[in-house]
Amino acid sequence: MRVYKVLGLMSGTSLDGLDIAYCHIWEENEKWNFSIKETAEIDYSDEMREYLKNAIHLSEQDHEQLHKDYGIWLGEQSKAFMDEIGEEVDFISSHGHTSHHRPEDGVTFQLGDGQLLANTSGMQVVCDFRTKDVSLKGQGAPLVPIGDKLLFREYDFCLNLGGISNISFEKDGERIAYDIGLANMPLNYITHKMGFAYDEDGKLARTGKLDPDLLQQLNNLRYYQLPYPKSTGYEWFTSEIIPLIEASKISNEDLLHTFIHHNCEQIALAADKHKNNSKSISKLLATGGGALNQFFMDTLQNKLGPNIEVVVPHKTLIAYKEALVFALMGVLRLEGKTNVLKSVTGATTDSCSGEVFFPKEI
Repeated sequence: MRVYKVLGLMSGTSLDGLDIAYCHIWEENEKWNFSIKETAEIDYSDEMREYLKNAIHLSEQDHEQLHKDYGIWLGEQSKAFMDEIGEEVDFISSHGHTSHHRPEDGVTFQLGDGQLLANTSGMQVVCDFRTKDVSLKGQGAPLVPIGDKLLFREYDFCLNLGGISNISFEKDGERIAYDIGLANMPLNYITHKMGFAYDEDGKLARTGKLDPDLLQQLNNLRYYQLPYPKSTGYEWFTSEIIPLIEASKISNEDLLHTFIHHNCEQIALAADKHKNNSKSISKLLATGGGALNQFFMDTLQNKLGPNIEVVVPHKTLIAYKEALVFALMGVLRLEGKTNVLKSVTGATTDSCSGEVFFPKEI
């Protein structure tokens, strides 16, 4: 039994920072297991955050430079982390940071040059997990459901609340997953206007009031009517959501309150549609930054009702589940096993995705 010792790197649409998880991953009796040994969250500087946020608007030349710069930065952070923990690492598995995601046009791009990451860290690197699936006519997202299927099969639903919300579940023997819609992106956008990085425990949102007009506008967005498989990202947020926020005359607290109610209504609609009616109570595992927001979790449980229980795990798993899953995806890539599911993305076939880079002398 081989135990893989992997550094999983994750940067999400919420732009909170870089998550690093040092994981041990192994297969025993045809079941995958994991242990998260060490973690770190590296905050982005204001300059880096703005650079990444605006990457979609950069010229081709400037975008390529950011791709290289960010790859070097990832390598530097990884090397510093490895030096600090002093543990043996087999390889790095990096999600990168999504700058463009238009699968309907055959386009997806994750910043963070894999070769430069390998050169700078001195480690083998697996990265770029979305491109192959998009080339196979898939959405290239969400990718985390392979981890839900292999590592968290005891839950009826796995809900991730990062910048956007996505859900995964088993249906007729297949793993189904899709992006429901919004999660932390609008919340962080609003709190940044207030001078806060985020709304701790949802305390600001809890003091607000529901605005029925905005709630209706949000619930009526066309994306929610689309069938799965579907995925969304920052483009949708900038084109459809920011204009609604900027046009609103209500207080920031009311905005936060209303967005959480909207998020939870859409999540509840998705879960209710797919719950196993033969079970008295279904279990929903909630992870990602939104699971740390107590008002978000209270509102979600209220919207779901008594037949679906929200399970919030320990903080390490909440914060680092995505980094863990990308570590697993790297292991599966090196073993030549499926790590992207067509039942999730809508691709023509399952795939073993990811590019592999070895350090080179510069």
